Amino acid sequence: MQFDLNLLVALDALLEEGSVGGAARRLHLSEPATSRALGRIRAATGDPILVRSGRSMVPTPRAQAIRTEVHALVERAQAVFTPPGAPDPSSLERTFTLLASDVAISVGPALLARVRAEAPKVALRFLAEGSGTEGFELRDGVADLDIGVADRTLPEIRVEPLLTDHVVAVVRPGHPLAAGPLTRERFAAAQHVSASRRGHLTGPIDDDLGAHGLRRTVAMAVPTFSAAMFVVAGTDLVGLMPWRLGGPTVAALGLVALDPPMELPSIEISMSWHQRYDADGAHGWLRDRVRETFDQNL
Repeated sequence: MQFDLNLLVALDALLEEGSVGGAARRLHLSEPATSRALGRIRAATGDPILVRSGRSMVPTPRAQAIRTEVHALVERAQAVFTPPGAPDPSSLERTFTLLASDVAISVGPALLARVRAEAPKVALRFLAEGSGTEGFELRDGVADLDIGVADRTLPEIRVEPLLTDHVVAVVRPGHPLAAGPLTRERFAAAQHVSASRRGHLTGPIDDDLGAHGLRRTVAMAVPTFSAAMFVVAGTDLVGLMPWRLGGPTVAALGLVALDPPMELPSIEISMSWHQRYDADGAHGWLRDRVRETFDQNL
C-alpha cells in the first residue's frame, strides 16, 4: 500500500480543527476536496475519525489516541522540507578538515582564534595538500575545504578567490645577490632551490631566462615553500616565496627578500569546496570565517 503524505497533513488539520470546514480553511482547499480526503483517511485507517454529534463533529477514540502522534509526525516532516537556518555557533560541535598549502596554513592561528571566539566546540584539522588540485579529496569527503591554488578542478567543485599574491626571491643575510642590482644574469648564475609538491625543477622563471639566452641551476627541490626557506637559511641557494602569505616566515628566519629581475605570474589563492555543502549552514559559517580572516589579516 502506497502512503500519501498529504493524507497525514489533512488528518492533522481535521483533528486540530474538529470539522471539515475548519480543516479546509487551514489547508487552503475546498470543503468537497477536504471531505474526499477524510473519506480516503477513513478507508486507510479503517476508522471514521470524525463523526457527527448534533451540529458538530467529534473525534473517535482512535482519533483521540493518535492525535498527538499525527501532529508530531507532520511537524517532523515539515522540518525535513524546511531549509535549514543559520547555525548557532556557540552550540556547534564539529571538526572541519581543511587541505592547505604550507603558506596558506600561516593564517591558521588567526582563523582558529576567529572560529573559537564564536564556536568554542569547533576544531580545525589541517591536512597537507596532495600532489594534484583536481578536487578528488573534496569530492570523496576527505576534506571539507581546500585553501590554496585551484588551477584544475572537477565540475562539481566550487571555487572562490581569496587572495592574489606576488613572488619574491629570498636569500640568506650576506648573500652576494643582496649586494647591488639583481640582474637576470646574476640571478641565473646563482644556485637555486625549487619549492614544488610535485618535485618540479623548472617553472615560469626558467621560461623567462631561456627567452634571454640564460639558464639557471636548480640544486635541490623540496615539497613546500617553508622547507625551501630553511634550506635558504643554511646555504647559498636562492628560493622563491609568495610574499603576502610567506612574508612572516621570511622575517622570522631573518632572511632577505629581493624583487626578482623578471615579471613572474601572480599566485591566486582560493578556497574550494564540493557543491554538496552549498546549503550546509555550518559549512557556510566556516567559509565566512575564512573569508574574513583573509580580508582582515593579509
